[in-house]
Amino acid sequence: MSSPTADSSRGRRVALLTLGCARNEVDSEELAGRLAAGGWELAGEPESSDVIVVNTCGFVESAKKDSVDTLLAAADTGAKVVAVGCMAERYGEELAENLPEADAVLGFDHYPDLAERLGDIVSGHKIASHAPADRRTLLPISPVQRPAAAEEVAVPGHAQAGWGPRVLRTRLDDAPVAALKIASGCDRRCSFCAIPSFRGSFVSRQPDEIVAEAAWLGREGVKELFLVSENSTSYGKDFGRANGGGRALELLLPRLAEVDGVERVRVSYLQPAETRPGLVKAIATTPGVAAYFDLSFQHSSETVLRRMRRFGSTESFLALIDQIREYAPAAGIRTNVIVGFPGETEADVDELARFLTAARMDAVGVFGYSDEDGTEAETFDGKLDADVIAERVGRISGLVEELTAQRAEERVGEFVDVLVEEAGDEPTGRAEHQAPEVDGECVLLDAAEAKVGEIIRCRVVDTAGVDLVVRPIDTAAGADR
Repeated sequence: MSSPTADSSRGRRVALLTLGCARNEVDSEELAGRLAAGGWELAGEPESSDVIVVNTCGFVESAKKDSVDTLLAAADTGAKVVAVGCMAERYGEELAENLPEADAVLGFDHYPDLAERLGDIVSGHKIASHAPADRRTLLPISPVQRPAAAEEVAVPGHAQAGWGPRVLRTRLDDAPVAALKIASGCDRRCSFCAIPSFRGSFVSRQPDEIVAEAAWLGREGVKELFLVSENSTSYGKDFGRANGGGRALELLLPRLAEVDGVERVRVSYLQPAETRPGLVKAIATTPGVAAYFDLSFQHSSETVLRRMRRFGSTESFLALIDQIREYAPAAGIRTNVIVGFPGETEADVDELARFLTAARMDAVGVFGYSDEDGTEAETFDGKLDADVIAERVGRISGLVEELTAQRAEERVGEFVDVLVEEAGDEPTGRAEHQAPEVDGECVLLDAAEAKVGEIIRCRVVDTAGVDLVVRPIDTAAGADR
């Protein structure tokens, strides 16, 4: 691990551009912390920097294209360009060969020494491109042996050990919400997903370390913590009996909700097959924790789910949703689904439509299947034509648009606590059932004095698709949920 001291890079300017998910955003802020500790000045604009570091996404084809386009645009500024992140980790030397505009393609193993490596690049030295390998091989097979081993492996977002009371993270914006990584990697073997091969096996961060970072974020003005990982329901499985083991997330949530300055804690990416009753209760009833369930259903046909190497069914998923609503009838529930998976039939699509209609979720992302390099599904027979997939995406997307708009309309008359994220004549923000960027927003009427970061009690008075139109209430008069 690099020492947290400045080096010869002092005075040089670096810009960080981030693509992809909230996990990447956390990684970028960790990289910013490393670079600042190594003497680099963080540039607000790429054009004014010596080096542009692009934290790429390598999840699906559209994300890869966005990453390449961003790298090419960065090269046009005349600055040195360095690719890091998932696409760089996944493709390494191949990406470097096909994208000579990038001065370096670096993997996760370069992160601890990134400040020094950027200094080498600016000085004209050539850095060997990352050679990809299956990162699942870097940690022990036994989950309980991983936390100690992870201290010797570069795991993005897990770099706090050895830095004492200091948090190795620099915020890249002043938004009132911030992602907080609780774990990395995944042990599941979904047939369509390549993430475990380049993100590695599942490993949890220690609770005290997470709480310390949450406290730092609270002091930085963050009002909502957005807990992220590849699979939050696995949190703590690698602790054994220590720190609560399988109940670790249930025990962590109240601690985070008590952090000074933090008003709301939100959990993302719950695996339905691992979502235990105790965790449902903790999320739905703990004060300060959003009653919000980001459940990765992916489909509801048992036949398709088995080919995906996943578990569940329409009935089991509906039972889970019923369990959630027994505790919190107004809980926010969202998911993503894949249509057009190899072997999917019209009957399977009908079953998915039946599930979505009965589930009445607040938000649903609909994606058409496409092959991903190195996945099991890439080898499956029963591939569907692109036009068939597009037709099914259109059908399910149309249904989802209608259903989620109806769900929003059901909230008219409800009281919601809105975190203001944009001020102005018509401020906008998010209620408890709305996660950043993906679940719609609230438009506040008669609230021109609202300030960013303020949480305002409102009544829902209208809707626009999945968005809510709300009006602040007189809190002095009081109101029941």
